[in-house]
Amino acid sequence: MQVVILAGGLGTRLWPLTKEVPKPMVPVAGVPYLERQLQLLAKQQLRNVLILTAYLGEQIESYFGDGNRLGLSIQYSREREPLGTGGALREACPLLDEIFVVVYGDSYLPIEYAAVGRRLALSGTWGALVLYQDPSGETGVRNNVALSGDGLVTRYDKTAIEDQELQYIEAGVLALRRQALALAPSEAKFSLERELFPHLIERRALLGLPTQQRFYDIGTMDRLKVIEQLFA
Repeated sequence: MQVVILAGGLGTRLWPLTKEVPKPMVPVAGVPYLERQLQLLAKQQLRNVLILTAYLGEQIESYFGDGNRLGLSIQYSREREPLGTGGALREACPLLDEIFVVVYGDSYLPIEYAAVGRRLALSGTWGALVLYQDPSGETGVRNNVALSGDGLVTRYDKTAIEDQELQYIEAGVLALRRQALALAPSEAKFSLERELFPHLIERRALLGLPTQQRFYDIGTMDRLKVIEQLFA
């Protein structure tokens, strides 16, 4: 199973840590955060990795190289200009497998990634989102996903506040069929969340996969401290 890591974000909320290093290279308990993700992939024997880079991407490519040190085979696709999460994937389309798992470069969710791809392959859908239910608010992320009784995503909204229909949080891992990218707008720059997911939801083609495993992320300084404690 191919795993694609979105590692092109600017990391503005971690400034000044990200002034001279890309967000995925911010140290977490003495190790670049992206290395934590790659170690998890290696442990699961998911060796086929594609990293999508942009801001200061040469640092990522230089540090990890072909991935042999970690027992991985790593390829790269670097954006020439910011293209958003969807645009970065579409630019890398020639390197994508028919079905692939996507991991956000600032999230950590220790689940079996290949199982997400298998669930998508067995379904009639074009995408699958891993979801986490967080009634206690431990992640600090607002609920943004609604799920139907038959397990399909019916709504995705990161702007809503205290909306009872939204019971889940996107957990930073998903799987896609390559053909799903054809539903995206023609513009080079687009977002998976804003421009692609609504098309999949409209077609009843986005599967929701709840997990009981809490996810972590390094999106803010406070969340960075939490994941530091996890690895320390």
